[in-house]
Amino acid sequence: MKSNNNHLKKEVITIKGNDYVKYMTEQVVSYIDQPKEVRKQKRLEQKANSQMLPIGNKWFGALPFAIKSMFKKVE
Repeated sequence: MKSNNNHLKKEVITIKGNDYVKYMTEQVVSYIDQPKEVRKQKRLEQKANSQMLPIGNKWFGALPFAIKSMFKKVE
């Protein structure tokens, strides 16, 4: 009996140069077409979300958090 592992394989998406340029152009045009107030609001939301992260996690990832929580469990 062979097991069918096709569902476990991950599909790799390749983007050709022209497709990437087209995608980036669409992104830039959609950004420019937005009103200035909408762009400013999105920037403020992104800034607020990034400030919520503890500085250790932001700079070094989850490793400091894991070490700190490991020591807290021991105490």
